[in-house]
Amino acid sequence: MSTAILGIESSCDDTSAAVIVDGILRSNVIAGQKVHEAYGGVVPELASRAHQQNIVPVVSEALRQADIKKEDLSAIAYTRGPGLLGSLLVGTSFAKGMAIGLDIPLIDVNHLHAHVLSHFIKVNPEDKTPEFPFLCLLISGGNSQIILVRSMSEMEILGKTIDDAAGEAFDKCAKVVGLPYPGGPHVDRLAAQGDPKAFSFSKPHIPGLDYSFSGLKTSFLYTVRDKIKENPRFIEDNIADLCASLQTTIIDILLDKLQKAINQTGVKDVAIGGGVSANSGVRDAVEKLCHRMKVRAWIPPRAFTTDNAAMVAIAGYHKYLNNEFSQLGLPPFARVSI
Repeated sequence: MSTAILGIESSCDDTSAAVIVDGILRSNVIAGQKVHEAYGGVVPELASRAHQQNIVPVVSEALRQADIKKEDLSAIAYTRGPGLLGSLLVGTSFAKGMAIGLDIPLIDVNHLHAHVLSHFIKVNPEDKTPEFPFLCLLISGGNSQIILVRSMSEMEILGKTIDDAAGEAFDKCAKVVGLPYPGGPHVDRLAAQGDPKAFSFSKPHIPGLDYSFSGLKTSFLYTVRDKIKENPRFIEDNIADLCASLQTTIIDILLDKLQKAINQTGVKDVAIGGGVSANSGVRDAVEKLCHRMKVRAWIPPRAFTTDNAAMVAIAGYHKYLNNEFSQLGLPPFARVSI
C-alpha cells in the first residue's frame, strides 16, 4: 500500500499544498499574495485573510494534480512554525480539521527543518540527495544560519545572524532605491547588468560563524543619501551598479563564514536553502566555492527555495516512516529554532 502525504504550508504569505507518494513528489501548488506589494512588506492581517481564501482551492488543486483522492491520504503534514501566527493558524486549523474528518494521522513540521530537507524532494526515483553529515546554508528573509545536518531529525546551528537576515538586507536596501517588494529578485536581475566593484559597503567583523547585516544596510543607506546630495539622479544613473555591489557584498559575507564552517567540520556535502538561495549570484558563488574546496554542492531547484508545501510534505513523509505523529491540541508557534 502506498504512503501518500499531503503537505500544507502557510507560514507567511504563500499558501501551498503538495502531495508526495512513496517519497516522490506528485504535485506542488502555490498561491502567492500580491496585496502586500503596495505596503513594501507582508501585512500579517492581510496575509491570514488571503490564506483563508486560498487554502481550499490550493489543496483541491494539489490533490487533482496528484491524481489522488483525499480518502487515499495516509497523513497530513503541516507547518507548525515559525512564521506569522495568524497565517500559521489558518494552515494548522485546516490540517487538523481535515485529519479529523479523514481519521488519519497529523504531522507537525518545523518550517526551518523543511527548508533543509527540501534537498530530499524527489521528482524522479533516481534523483540524488546529500549524504549525512552535510552543511546547509539556510538563507531567507527571516533566517541566515549555517546548520550541520547529521540526520533527518538531528540538526545543529553552527552560526546564525545576530540581527537582520540576508533576505532582509536585500529587501530593505532595495526599498531604499525604490524597487518593489520583494526586492531580492529585482536586485538579482539588475545586478547582472552592473559593476560589482562600483561601490564599497561595510562588512561586519563578527567572531565565529555568526552573521550580521545591519551594518551593511546602514552603509548602503548612507552611501545613497550622500551621493544624492551630489547628484539628484544618482539612483537612476547607478541602479545596476548599486545592486551589483550590494549583491556581491552580501555574497562575500555569506561565503566567508560558510568557507570557515567547511574547514571546521570537514564535511563533503554543502547545501543551500531558503528564499535567498534562488539568487543567481549566490547559487553561482556557492558552486564555485564548493568546486574550489573539493566538496559537493547541492543547489535546490528554484521551485523549492521559497516557501512551498513540497518541503513540508517530504519532512512529513520521513516523520511518518518513524511514526512521529502530533497531537491535535498542539498550538502553532511564531518563533522557534532548529
